[in-house]
Amino acid sequence: MSRLSPLDPDNLTPDQQRVYDALRYGPRGDDKHKLELAGPFGVWVRAPEIGEAVQALGKIARFGTSIKNDIRELAICTTGAHFRAKFEFAVHRDLAHKAGIGSHVTEALRTGLTPEFDSEEYRLCHRLTTGLLTQHRIDDQTYSGAIDCWGETGVVELVNIIGYYSIVALTLNAFEIPLSAGMSDPFPD
Repeated sequence: MSRLSPLDPDNLTPDQQRVYDALRYGPRGDDKHKLELAGPFGVWVRAPEIGEAVQALGKIARFGTSIKNDIRELAICTTGAHFRAKFEFAVHRDLAHKAGIGSHVTEALRTGLTPEFDSEEYRLCHRLTTGLLTQHRIDDQTYSGAIDCWGETGVVELVNIIGYYSIVALTLNAFEIPLSAGMSDPFPD
């Protein structure tokens, strides 16, 4: 159960409505249906200035970088598993599978193991992500490999994807945001 009271999308303040509309009419939403205020969205709508800025960064991190879907989803799942962010990992595990990441990889991440990767690019993404999350740095070998693989722009984008999804994970965990109906709990207590 969430630490926050439920929000009614029909009774938002004008500032909250602005954030909700940015989410609803952007690439995450569908103007024909109510965007569920699940996950971090219902939290961010409560603090519109923060919510507007964070959702704008998230839109770019998810839909506006040069990073391929499989690499992005691997970084997101690695981040979600690191923080044991249930909602984040449950959503992005499915997106990772659709992007071509094997279930053996997401299962290893879920259980805290280093996966057996199918490619050097996946190993590099995982090393970069775990280095930032656990050591708060990227070692020289990983950095050099990342520059060779994704270029400076790509490395900047990937680092910021990891940062954005760290914000998501911390938000979900701080407010104990529950899973939506139909989601399976990746980290049952």
